[in-house]
Amino acid sequence: MTRSRRLDPLLRVTQQRQDAVARELAAREKALHEQQQRLDLLKQYADSYAQAPAPTGATVAPAMLANHVAFRAKLDVALQQQAQAVEASRQSREIERARLLLASRDNKVLEQLAASYRREEQRIASQREQRELDDLGSRLARSAREENAP
Repeated sequence: MTRSRRLDPLLRVTQQRQDAVARELAAREKALHEQQQRLDLLKQYADSYAQAPAPTGATVAPAMLANHVAFRAKLDVALQQQAQAVEASRQSREIERARLLLASRDNKVLEQLAASYRREEQRIASQREQRELDDLGSRLARSAREENAP
């Protein structure tokens, strides 16, 4: 078995690893997108709630005002937590992107090595073929000289 053929199983493994990391990166991208959408929706809801008239005046019960303030505080906490979730997803995606770059580099190195081996094998095969042709040519020339010799 040639050196280039011995690399084929290793190339398949690195390609499979690269594909798995690419799928994981896609999943992380999707998760980040979903987290960002949740944050955007939460911001829109908080903005619309902030624009709604707050209960004020003598006709509003203190409990209702306290509920309003407590809900605003909960919204602020939810916004902060969702922003943290988005940042965590973003960092996770960047880690997967780096892993994909490394896996891609490893695969490319092996492909280049296999290509180098194939070129070397082709060069050796061409040299062997040329030697065989040269040997055949010299034998034919010697045979022709022996037939023409008295």
